[in-house]
Amino acid sequence: MLKKLLSLTALIFSSMSLAQTTTVTDVLGREVTFEAPSQRVVVGFYPEDYMAIGTEAAYDRVVGMSKYIWQAREANWQMYLEHRPSLDQIPGIGRVDTKTFSVEKVISLRPDLILLADWQFKGLGSDVKRLESAGIAIVVVDYNAQTLERHIQSTRLIGVITGQEERAARIAAEYARNVETIADRLNEAQLPMPKIYTEFGAAGVGEIGYTFGKNMWGAISKMAGGENISAPFVEWWGKLNPEQIIAANPDIIVITGYETAGSDDGMIMGQGVDEEVAKSRLAGFKQRLGWSTLNAVRQNRIFAAYHGACRTILDGAMIQFYAKAMYPELFKDLHPEEAYKAFYREYLPVMPEGTFVTAL
Repeated sequence: MLKKLLSLTALIFSSMSLAQTTTVTDVLGREVTFEAPSQRVVVGFYPEDYMAIGTEAAYDRVVGMSKYIWQAREANWQMYLEHRPSLDQIPGIGRVDTKTFSVEKVISLRPDLILLADWQFKGLGSDVKRLESAGIAIVVVDYNAQTLERHIQSTRLIGVITGQEERAARIAAEYARNVETIADRLNEAQLPMPKIYTEFGAAGVGEIGYTFGKNMWGAISKMAGGENISAPFVEWWGKLNPEQIIAANPDIIVITGYETAGSDDGMIMGQGVDEEVAKSRLAGFKQRLGWSTLNAVRQNRIFAAYHGACRTILDGAMIQFYAKAMYPELFKDLHPEEAYKAFYREYLPVMPEGTFVTAL
């Protein structure tokens, strides 16, 4: 399947001439023509992926960026700033989700191309025409969907934009191989499927946080062989009623977090986070009203993951983590945190230190 998938995705890219003019088909099936590699780019989303795939040199040609998603991971952002202070000088363009995205600002930066997430493109509505009328090529990618196909296609698209097609193909192949290895083992073992619940735990013990249906952590749960208890109630992301969690009785619970939280007992994970502190925060969730009856709590199968390691080409390690959490014997040879750091060692100019996965 891996060879077939990579061959099929290769067909979406075609050169219109022997010069730099290139046409690609993005994740929405739109044909987009531009000069590749692009010389003036606005990065609307997935900024770390853009660097991993395009190399650090790709940021020499970034003229604008929607910074908030990177700056939300404050310690991660600071790590990159210490390495490359010029990132702070890249103009911001606002946010689509808060209606602060500035078409005028983007046009004033005179980009050749703007890279947008699927949800950003759809959220812009008629503003897409304004950008295209200004002569700006728009390429849509999507890591949020958390499907193998879109991860591979998005990676290869960024490779074309940055002139790093070979590097992108290698990253895509490694990701696909990881996913297929896990799937093959699960298919061969035919073990009972555990029920799993994932929650973004920044709000803390006293407030049920967001969970995920068919994308992001919900899709990772499925790829790793679990039955996501949120899927019947949440399409993309949202909150479950506390009684729904208790009634579903998950076998595994994963609480995710960033480096900072919205409350003193909120889950924290990531760059600079001490593992003992993370474990202490995670243990607090066992004390929630009614949770003492859950299989996951009674069997102490409660885990934590770094929320910033989802919806990205870096999240292959998180699929390993979920697979090992649910099937510890089947995947005892996997080392997810080391796999996460290995990606940085191979493809990024910085090396994070902190806690990215843990368990009680």
